[in-house]
Amino acid sequence: LCYMNNFKRRKFLQAVATVTAATGLGNFSFAGTSPKQIPAYVAGNRFKISLNAYSFNEPLKNGKVTLETVMEFCAKEGFDAIDLTAYYFPGYPQVPADEYLFNLKRKAHRLGLQISGTGIRNEFVEADKIKRDEQVTFVKNWIEAAAKLGAPVIRIFTGKKLPPNYNRPEVTGWIAEAIKACVEHGKKHGVIVAVQNHNDFITIADEAIDIVKKVNSEWFGLVLDPGSFATLEPYDETKKAASFAVNWQVKENLSYNGKIIPTDLHKLFRIILASPYRGFLPIETLSAGDPFVIVPPFLQKVKAALEDVYKV
Repeated sequence: LCYMNNFKRRKFLQAVATVTAATGLGNFSFAGTSPKQIPAYVAGNRFKISLNAYSFNEPLKNGKVTLETVMEFCAKEGFDAIDLTAYYFPGYPQVPADEYLFNLKRKAHRLGLQISGTGIRNEFVEADKIKRDEQVTFVKNWIEAAAKLGAPVIRIFTGKKLPPNYNRPEVTGWIAEAIKACVEHGKKHGVIVAVQNHNDFITIADEAIDIVKKVNSEWFGLVLDPGSFATLEPYDETKKAASFAVNWQVKENLSYNGKIIPTDLHKLFRIILASPYRGFLPIETLSAGDPFVIVPPFLQKVKAALEDVYKV
């Protein structure tokens, strides 16, 4: 027993020493970190699997199920967390009353679930600054809701594709300016703001990275969605952007060269494991059919692939 206590103490001190040494490196997640450079306290952590509520999009939209029902499903199936996508909150796009948010938070706790994040639809590709400012206010309101839920991350978008008569650098400037205002608000409330590459204004990794660098904040990063890299080879694009991720979307399929192909989970998880990210891995199923039937087998595939990758 004494030996085990001493061993645990040594491991703890080693971890503290590693953390102390790493603090002088700044924000290593934005440095294009290679696997050999990842601190030991990061490399040893395991991921937690979350369900993005969008997997239940149709039944949630038509009222056949509620978010509470989906939360109970997640607990039953063995998810660690749920991403409570805001589209399905009553009154969206308005923020619901605190009572509703706190009841969801309480229910998640009683079920043993964490709330890994939430997400909204916003539009920053808008030439009218007044309208962009309105969208900033919209995001700020939901940042405060995310804080009340205890969600560490809020997922946002850039907006639609490049509008006519404007160039990309100009529009990117609009987006970065709007996001900076949101990120400052997120910092005040302890919520990370994360933009998802969604094959809209962002189609390739370099475009996503450009925005992250322009915003330049530890309270901002990417919700990295390999399934939305449809222009260039998706695994190469994912690898390029992986060090900027603060959350992920793990989907059943990828779309590339006009074809839908099953996601190679082992290949994807090797990329994620080689990155500095450790945290929630929200999965999202988009196949037609009953999500109560579709989600569990995909969850088991995700768990099995993660275990395989950890063994290597």
